[in-house]
Amino acid sequence: MADPSSYRPKTGEIPTQPGVYRFRDPSGRVVYVGKAKNLRSRLNSYFANPAQLSTKTYTMVHTASSVEWTVVGSELEALQLEYTWIKEYSPRFNIVFRDDKTYPYLAITMGDKYPRALVMRGDKLPGTKYFGPFYPAKAIRETLDTVLRVFPIRSCSRGIFNRAERAGRPCLMGYIGKCSAPCVGRVSEEEHRKLAEDLVQFMASDGSKFIRELEAKMAAAAKVMDYESAARLRDEIAALRRVFERNAVVLDDSTEADIFAVAEDELEAAVQVFHVRHGRIRGQRGWVVEKVEDAAPEDFIEHLLQQVYGEMDDADRIPREVLVPTLPANEADVTQWLRDLRGSAVSLRVPQRGEKAILMETVRENAVQALALHKSRRSGDITVRSQGIQELQENLGLAEPPLRIECFDISHVSGTNVVASMVVVEDGLPKKSEYRKFKITGDAARDDTASMYDVISRRFQHYLADLSANEEQASGQISVEEARQAPAKKFAYPPSLVVVDGGPPQVSAAVAALADLGIMDMPVIGLAKRLEEVWVPEDPFPVIFPRASAGLYLLQRIRDEAHRFAITFHRERRAKSMISSVLDDIPGLGAAKRQALLKHFGSVKKIRAASLEELLAVPGFGPKLAANVHERVAQSNAGEAEEETESAQEISE
Repeated sequence: MADPSSYRPKTGEIPTQPGVYRFRDPSGRVVYVGKAKNLRSRLNSYFANPAQLSTKTYTMVHTASSVEWTVVGSELEALQLEYTWIKEYSPRFNIVFRDDKTYPYLAITMGDKYPRALVMRGDKLPGTKYFGPFYPAKAIRETLDTVLRVFPIRSCSRGIFNRAERAGRPCLMGYIGKCSAPCVGRVSEEEHRKLAEDLVQFMASDGSKFIRELEAKMAAAAKVMDYESAARLRDEIAALRRVFERNAVVLDDSTEADIFAVAEDELEAAVQVFHVRHGRIRGQRGWVVEKVEDAAPEDFIEHLLQQVYGEMDDADRIPREVLVPTLPANEADVTQWLRDLRGSAVSLRVPQRGEKAILMETVRENAVQALALHKSRRSGDITVRSQGIQELQENLGLAEPPLRIECFDISHVSGTNVVASMVVVEDGLPKKSEYRKFKITGDAARDDTASMYDVISRRFQHYLADLSANEEQASGQISVEEARQAPAKKFAYPPSLVVVDGGPPQVSAAVAALADLGIMDMPVIGLAKRLEEVWVPEDPFPVIFPRASAGLYLLQRIRDEAHRFAITFHRERRAKSMISSVLDDIPGLGAAKRQALLKHFGSVKKIRAASLEELLAVPGFGPKLAANVHERVAQSNAGEAEEETESAQEISE
């Protein structure tokens, strides 16, 4: 890895104007593109103290070997140039929203002699009317199939049309009534164009005008007892209504908006967008991206809008309203950029209340579900799991595949309520029945390394005890009753790999604990959160896995699960200690009264907020006991702000 100081430009050489900069690696490839209102200030932030940079930025500046910049006239120009370069170079440390599909639209080729209806993706063509976007593509194909019953314009390709014209026989669509067959002269060019214009008008409105006209014709046919025509018109009315039933009306008919929402964790982010046209949800699109770039929420939204709308060659696809969960940092420039692309006004805002805010919450829930589905599919894919296990064996030099992995994590707040977790993964899948919790007290709770030594020692002492018990058992047949009475072996199975959450100190503590127990052949590694580095015993340099490595993903998933399990146990311990510290030792408050108090209010938090009158309403509480509880709880409320601060610190542990 390169030393950033080796290619740091002199401060005086960097201009203070707006501009765009590029970091390049030793091979000359662009690894990151960014923009700045003040180039000198922004670039100096990368080199002032690299050790204090966030994880991904630290990796980026050590991967690069040079930086270059271009001065532009304004922040708006910087926004445009940054997008151009990201699209051109696809830098590995920039978030890139990739989708394997473009928008599906219902297109009507009004520029043709005989207009054609079809489903199209990609760039728009001149002389063609587009409606949508629709998602999934199946929905638009069903819509097309339905409207052709009422507006039977051609949907065949030019080759099929010419072949039918030469043969004098229509294709299948002509025979089943879903095409008026202009190829064989059943309708004139003018009549066919009128059908196409009616279809365009129908798709551009809510269809009520056409449905009313058909209802009037149906009534007239029924009046003269032409029941066959009335039945046909009835079916056409039902078909047209189904077209709009598929797209639920959620907002006012005049609403045209794209509504974005984001769900994220430390490694990935899921983005969902609903396309609302004429008040209806006409389409949905989503991405799951790797967070290779340390971007604040406002920067993430800026990059998202940049790439989603920057790729649209047709300004008609940009709606009048763009609703986002967070406004970009340079809202005015992004709004102006969108206006320039669209050629008319664009409103960029965060919905605060009303129907649009409710719909955004629905979009956010879709993003949450998309992220969860992405992770479950990746972890549930047997091919990915097998690849991850194989990569761990190869990169760590293990004698056998790590089919059973145990991961240990320590959780505490400022050294209090120290706990640890052990999670188990077998064949790449979590085995929750084997998860274990540890309480850590005394000298073992003085720091993370002592805690790790204690936890590893206790876990493998149990393993040695179970192993010894198994050796003492005589071979032979046993009955079902004897098998049921046999004690459960909680720690009987040794892991193929021990993973600790941390770097070299935690790895050394785990190795020392195993050595003191006489276990010398147990592979141990540490996964450090800061740079996702894998540390092995007695090696001054970490093992670096590729970012897209299935092995690294498996380790990250195990580490995150251990962290979640430890945090959950720690919170349980804290909650119990809070109850104990608040309600214990109150004169006159025994176990029964304490239970009645908790049952009445439901939580310590509600007890703290209770007035003296509310405490008197608890069954069995008199004035003296209520006053004692109220006084004691009031004293504990003074430390509530400190507890909230510690809770925030706990999340970062």
